[in-house]
Parts: sequence; structure tokens; C-alpha cells
Amino acid sequence: MQVPVIDPSKPIAVTGATGYVAGWVIKLLLEQGFSVHATVRDSSEQRVGYLNELAASLPGELHFFEADLLEQGAFDAPFAGCELVYHTASPFTLSFKDPQRELVDPALKGTRNVLESVNRSESVKRVVLTSSCAAIYGDNADAMGLQLNEGMWNTSSSLSHNPYSYSKTVAERAAWEMHAQQQRWQLITINPSFVLGPGIKPIATSESFNIVKQMGDGTMKVGLPHVGMCAVDVRDLAQAQLKAGLTAAAKGRYIISGHDSSFLELAGQLLDKYGDQYPIPRRRLPKWLMMCIGPLAGMSRQYVRRNVDYSLHADNSKSRMELDMEYRPLKQTMEDFFQQLIENGVFSK
Repeated sequence: MQVPVIDPSKPIAVTGATGYVAGWVIKLLLEQGFSVHATVRDSSEQRVGYLNELAASLPGELHFFEADLLEQGAFDAPFAGCELVYHTASPFTLSFKDPQRELVDPALKGTRNVLESVNRSESVKRVVLTSSCAAIYGDNADAMGLQLNEGMWNTSSSLSHNPYSYSKTVAERAAWEMHAQQQRWQLITINPSFVLGPGIKPIATSESFNIVKQMGDGTMKVGLPHVGMCAVDVRDLAQAQLKAGLTAAAKGRYIISGHDSSFLELAGQLLDKYGDQYPIPRRRLPKWLMMCIGPLAGMSRQYVRRNVDYSLHADNSKSRMELDMEYRPLKQTMEDFFQQLIENGVFSK
């Protein structure tokens, strides 16, 4: 397949425009003067006003299209004339009642629906799909003694165990299968680790916001277990998305991750600046205790067995070499994130 060179005069489509990641992608595109076709479920001013305000101060143009992930043909109009499509729309939540309906269907059926519109849009040359490191591994135990790399796939998650990770896995696999069935457009997947940092939207609904909020509101003040994780700043992730779309030689999957860390270490990044004012967790909770109390906090014993007291490491060398990525310090990410929550009145004093 010929390496595509994107025409800067053509519009660029971004699905899920009001999402945490999409907001920063749109900002970067508008800063570079692109015309953006942004898909949303609801284009009312109440929902997209903050993006209109953003666009008003930047050289690019922003156009909204209402589109439902599960409605066939809904993306035909926004993709018309676009050579590059960023598909970012997919739910990230750990609070759900029906994982099939709330996680798997929007991720899997939504991805298929978006790519069916790509197949019908003769102008599209490249699709950048926001997948996840969740499609690379399921539990920390899966990666014991290994570094996460782009050749790995999650084989341990299911509808009943880590359904969010399962949804990302089946959606990305479906995307690669659809890509293999044609020769016109190129697929690149971005596989970020845990995404953190301030949002474009003042109060976001991403699970990342919920977790960092709980680090400061007292919910986690008794401590946290050691659960290894990898993290990336949402602003760095957006840069990676931009580069993956516009770098002619970009190809395949890219792990986008700045730091090997843990949830307790994330909290520790906040202690110097906020530890005297907020009940930031400091104590490491033992695994035996988590086996007892984990289910009360929505953490199954299977999850505790396969994740607590396991570290995690990711290889980001492909992103550094091929996308020229640089990652900002974790402390900066966490402090900027926490400060935004304070300024938006999330914590009651």
C-alpha cells in the first residue's frame, strides 16, 4: 500500500469530539490551521460551547456533525472530503451494569460502523484509531517479567473479567480485520497507557478524573495497594495522535506511554504540593487486605490476585524513534491535573 501524504487543505475528521483525548487532538489540529469535521452525539451549544470558544481563538475551522456510533451511515457525511480520520470515540468507564451494552457494543460495533463509512468515503487515505494498552495485556500477571510491546495482544480478558479491556481488544482486532480486506486506506492504532492530565473540557467524565478526584477527596486516604501501571499525559497522547496522522512513514501499532508507575506512586507525585491540604493516600495496603475488602470496592478477588503486587513496564521506543515522541515528567502531569480539579471546585473544603 502506498504511504499516504495528507493534503493540509482537506478537512480532517475526529470522532467523539467531546471526549477527553479528542479535545486535545482538535486543539492541536486547529492550532495548525486545519479544518476539522468533529462528530458528536449532541451538537447543542450546551454540549460543545467550550469547543466553539476554543476554535474562535485559533486559525483552523471547526464544523460539527451529529453522529451515533451505532447508527449505520451516520459517519458518511462527516468523512466526505477527508483524507485523514481520527477515531477516538469509545467509552472508558469502570462503573457499568451491562458490559456488553455499555462497553463492547459501542467499542466493537462503533468501530465497525466508522470503518464501513471509511470504506464508502473514497477520499480517506489514513485512519488513526485510538485503541489502548488494554488491547495489549489484560492483567499485570500476563506481563510478569516482560515489557509491553506492539506485538503483544490481550488474551486473558473477557466479558466477565476486565470487560473494558476486552472491549478495546475486540474493537482493535476488528479494525485490523477490516483493514486487511481493502487496499485504499491505511490503519494506524495508538495504544496509550493510563491517560492523565488536564482536560479541554472543564469537568470531564473520564475515569481518569474519577480516580484522581478520589486521591484528593478522602476516598483513598487509608491507602492504596501496589498495582503497577503505565501512564501518559493526555497532551503527549494528542501529540502522538497528530504525528501518527501526519507522518508519512508512520505504520502499525504504537504504544504511547511516558512512565512505568503505580497508582500509589501517582498519588505520591501530589504530596509535595498538596499533601498538607488534601488527604492524599500515602500508605501501601497489603494484598491480603485487598483480598478481604477489594470486593466491597468493586475489585474482584480474581483482579486482586492477578494485579496487586505486580509491576508493569511498557516499551515506548517505537514511538520515540518513529514519531519523535518526548514525554513530560509525571509530576507535572499529576500537578496540572490536580490543580485543574481544584480550580473547578471538585473538592469541597
